[in-house]
Amino acid sequence: MRIRRPQLPETRTGRRRLVQGVMAACVLALLPATWLYVSTAGRLRTVADVPRADVAVVFGAGLWDGEPSPYLANRLNAAATLYEEGRVKVVLVTGDNSRKDYDEPDAMRTYLTGHGVPGSRIVSDYAGFDTWDSCVRAKKIFGVDRAVLISQGFHIRRAVALCEAAGVESYGVGVDAKHDVTWYYGGTREVFAAGKAALDALFEPNPRFLGKKEPGVAEALAAAAR
Repeated sequence: MRIRRPQLPETRTGRRRLVQGVMAACVLALLPATWLYVSTAGRLRTVADVPRADVAVVFGAGLWDGEPSPYLANRLNAAATLYEEGRVKVVLVTGDNSRKDYDEPDAMRTYLTGHGVPGSRIVSDYAGFDTWDSCVRAKKIFGVDRAVLISQGFHIRRAVALCEAAGVESYGVGVDAKHDVTWYYGGTREVFAAGKAALDALFEPNPRFLGKKEPGVAEALAAAAR
């Protein structure tokens, strides 16, 4: 069976319309990424200069044999440093616990306590299945109005934009990461994830699991104030 190759338009007008169509498609594809950059202008900082906040939010980034992946460990190290320096009072760890044999929040908690953060200052969100879910739950379930967000540089703009859209005043800390295959994959993935982020911010869908309000953050802050 012979496969027919796509035929280019034969007329100059047809070719011009094809080029215009391709250019329009490229512009539309880049609009969400442009929105991320514009909407997060002035919101990205470093561990050294990020404004103080009551809460730091650390997003899950995968487990290796039940332990935080190197990327997640870097995020947690930044959170531990911010706590140690008194720049945050409570750390909200948000990640995936959709099955019994995979528990990001508990692994994150164990790592933080091993690096000097008291367990009473750590609050776990077990239904942070994606960035939008984590941001909405931080606001609606845990009552977070302002936070420092911690992730890798390729993800932090999307995190800040979505948390701002969810009603959380946010500053983002993009931690360093080795430019390996995972880093390049993450950067490429963000180009496509920006489109979903724009739709989430526009339509504000409910998270996969919302549930009832939890007092963990308020209780941890009250304990920190004693």
